Amino acid sequence: MTLTQNRINDLFAQKSERLLNVYFTAGFPQLADTRTVLLGLQQAGVDLVEIGMPYSDPVADGETIQQSNGVALDNGMSIRQLFNQLDGCRTDAENPITVPILLMGYINPVLQFGVEAFCQKCQEVGVDGVILPDLPFDLYVDEYKAIFDRYGLLNIFLITPQTSDERIRFIDEVSEGFIYMVSSASITGSVSGISDVMKAYFERIQSMNLRNPRLIGFGINNTETFDAASANANGAIVGSAFIRHLQEQGTSADSIQRFVNGIRA
Repeated sequence: MTLTQNRINDLFAQKSERLLNVYFTAGFPQLADTRTVLLGLQQAGVDLVEIGMPYSDPVADGETIQQSNGVALDNGMSIRQLFNQLDGCRTDAENPITVPILLMGYINPVLQFGVEAFCQKCQEVGVDGVILPDLPFDLYVDEYKAIFDRYGLLNIFLITPQTSDERIRFIDEVSEGFIYMVSSASITGSVSGISDVMKAYFERIQSMNLRNPRLIGFGINNTETFDAASANANGAIVGSAFIRHLQEQGTSADSIQRFVNGIRA
């Protein structure tokens, strides 16, 4: 799969408003739930799915996602196990997965797996992109971008209210797919509502007329915050709220559909 054939690029070529990307942790609540939740989200009509690769020290994540990481690791989840679970998902005769898939995690487990081996497995099982918050942008460009490109894998970068305009334009120039706008300089799950400071940040980025689409994450947990994000970007990313829903309401297709309906109203 080349970059031009990437499902994420194809999605944004077809749709530019109110996109919903939902995050969940692989192997949570139970080890075998990964494919169940992935299929449930696709059937519920989400536009992209972001699967968390559990890690023992997820520094960018709040308590909810940290706890889900711990549960998943205790369940036996690993990058290798995740690739095994995703194997064949694109060609499943009964329920093929067609929605774009991103893997979100941290660079250490990827380095331990081997960067090229990781990218190759992503291509084999149908992963379209990754989000690695602690991978330095300059290191990616200098050492890893050529490998990612070889396997048609997009690397999605985050920007925050503290990211300079110069840095944002550099990221926009080198990136493909979309830019992940972190709504505030905080951890996931710690933001409640959209503040005036956030709105000013959203408007500043919107005025820059970036080449790449943008999705806003951190603090998106209901219709109000999804609508506010969608008014200032191409859509939003929901994470902690969905993890809590899985924990409290289960992983059935009906449960997942209710959650997605509650975000999009």
